[in-house]
Formats: sequence, structure tokens, C-alpha cells
Amino acid sequence: MTNTETRQWLFPDALVETDWLEANLNDPSLRIFDCTTYLRAPGDSMDVPYIVESGRADYESAHVPGAGFLDLQNDLSDNAQPTRFMMPDSATLVAAFAAKGVGDDTRVILYSRGAMQWAARIWWMMRSIGFDNAAILNGGWEKWEDENRAAVTGNHNYAAAQLSAKPRGGLFVGKTEVQAAIGEDSICTLNALSAELHSGAGERYGRPGRIPGSVNVPAAALADKTTRALLSPQAVEDAFAKVGVSRDQQIIVYCGGGIAASLDSFLLHQLGYTDIAIYDASLSEWAPDASLPMATD
Repeated sequence: MTNTETRQWLFPDALVETDWLEANLNDPSLRIFDCTTYLRAPGDSMDVPYIVESGRADYESAHVPGAGFLDLQNDLSDNAQPTRFMMPDSATLVAAFAAKGVGDDTRVILYSRGAMQWAARIWWMMRSIGFDNAAILNGGWEKWEDENRAAVTGNHNYAAAQLSAKPRGGLFVGKTEVQAAIGEDSICTLNALSAELHSGAGERYGRPGRIPGSVNVPAAALADKTTRALLSPQAVEDAFAKVGVSRDQQIIVYCGGGIAASLDSFLLHQLGYTDIAIYDASLSEWAPDASLPMATD
């Protein structure tokens, strides 16, 4: 690709527009899901970075016609772990998606409120079990609502389906791999949190700052603030290139709990980067552990 050409998404079917979804709402193979979770500020006396709140109430108040609801924390995470949103084992995750109606012959459309990162997290989880027929709704619920498209109330549940597991390794890593990556030129460690949190000016996860040597592309900066849609592929490419992310490196993406990191990872995948992993526990595990290094500006 020359400098005069414009970057395109490598997997266009993994991103759908609101007009396409509206035109295909009656497709019997579609399984549409609201994936919203909220992170609420804790009280001053609470020693946690945030309180997890399901988006189910807002889903029940208004959602895309035919959409079901996926509760990331309660139904799709390993709640035996000390940090939130941890990946369950593949068999457990396959069974959970199948119970929600995701089958081998279905096409899944994921959307969320507030930020596309929640839909991207579940998209990445689906990829980890080998389910590749999923897409994220560009702009999420806000774009759908802003365009005055149809909405309904209540709940919708799909019939359970048969889903085969084809697990992919390497899409998630732990702190051991992240520790080994520090100072390793062949690995780029990428922080998807805000510039304020990356610099250490903001404190949320126990100690301020970032994993040493990591670079920063905030997930929130990769969508248009007005339309909520993703920036152009070229603009996203430029954002990663600006901080030195390279296709010949392994890329480990982290954030606070593996959510914002999912949107960065989805977009890197869309741009053709091939060796991408999410540090699942991210700073929720790293920052409180005084034996692990932190860097600040």
C-alpha cells in the first residue's frame, strides 16, 4: 500500500452499520445482543476502582428490536477470580453463548451503550472460542437512537442453540507474559486507558501510572465524539503508528480490566496486525501488586 492509498478494514463483515442492521432485522439467522455494562464510581470508603453495574435495566427500557441481552460480569465471566471480567474456560464460555442462542449457523451482531468497548470485549471472547461470524454495530446504541431508529421494551430471549468449540490460543495473557515483555523490543505493550491514567496524573487502580515501557492509544479516542462511530481506518492506523506500534511485533494490550483493551485489539485485528493478546486482568491485578513495577511521567 502506497502513502497515497487509504487504509481499509481487513474484515469488513466484522463491523456493521445502523442502516444495514435496520434492513436486516427480520433475518432469522441474526442474533442481536445488547452487551452494555457500566462502571460506576465507588464510594470514598470502598477500596475498589469501580462498581460493576449491569446494563440490563436500560436494555429493558429500550433496545434494538429482537435483541437479547448479554450480561458480561454475571453470565460470561469467571466470578471465582479476584478481578472482574476474567475469561472463563472455553467449554464454560461455549455453553454460556449456546444457552443464549448463539449457534454454529447464526450471525451475531453486538452493540453496547456508552462505548463500543463492551461489544468489542464480547466479540474478542467469541473469537477466542473460534466463533468468527460476529460483528460490532458501528456507533452502538447511541448512533441507533440518534438516528431515530425503532426501539422496543422488555426482554427477548433466543432459543438455545448448538455451538461448537474451536478454541484459539494466544488471545489472552497473564502477568507473567507481561513481565517478560518489559524491555523486549519484539513486543509492544499498549495501554488503552486515557492519557491521564497512562501518565500517572490520574489514580484509579491502586497505584498511578502504567506498565513500564508501554505506549498509549486510548480506546475512547478512536471513535468520533459526535456520531459515536469509529474513526476511519486510516485515522486509526495513524494513531497506532504514531506511538510506534509495528506489525512485526507481538502486541499485548491492557487497560483496567480488559475492556477498553478489547476495542484497541479489535481495531488492530481489523488493520491486519496478527499477533495480538489482551492482558486479561490488566491494571486491576498489576497496580495493587507492589512487587510489580509501575512508571509515571
